[in-house]
Amino acid sequence: MSEAGLLGSIKRLLSTLTSIASTRLELLANELYEERLHLEQMLLYFFSALICFAMTIMLLTVFIVVLFWDTHRLAVLGGLSALFLVLGLLVVSRLQKIMRTKSKLFSVSLAELGRDREQLGGSNG
Repeated sequence: MSEAGLLGSIKRLLSTLTSIASTRLELLANELYEERLHLEQMLLYFFSALICFAMTIMLLTVFIVVLFWDTHRLAVLGGLSALFLVLGLLVVSRLQKIMRTKSKLFSVSLAELGRDREQLGGSNG
């Protein structure tokens, strides 16, 4: 009878562990899906804004060059080129700062796995 009780306990333990692993994998899959949706949305808005700003900059540059065509066209082209170079460097600097920021991806899954580890360790000690 004790063997059957031990076997039953082992089966319940394995069932519980499988259930925990399944729940954690589902949570991980949900986090991946949410992160992908977030990234897709950010990219869509980023490229839409990029196209609008690029057209604005191009048209504004042409407007300013045409406005100063007879007097200072080379100075205006040089000045605008320098301005766009500085702005581009600022954007690259900001992008590098964002890239160094730690992602929150899998933070919920890792926290849950930590709680599971504590609970399993606490029941053994």
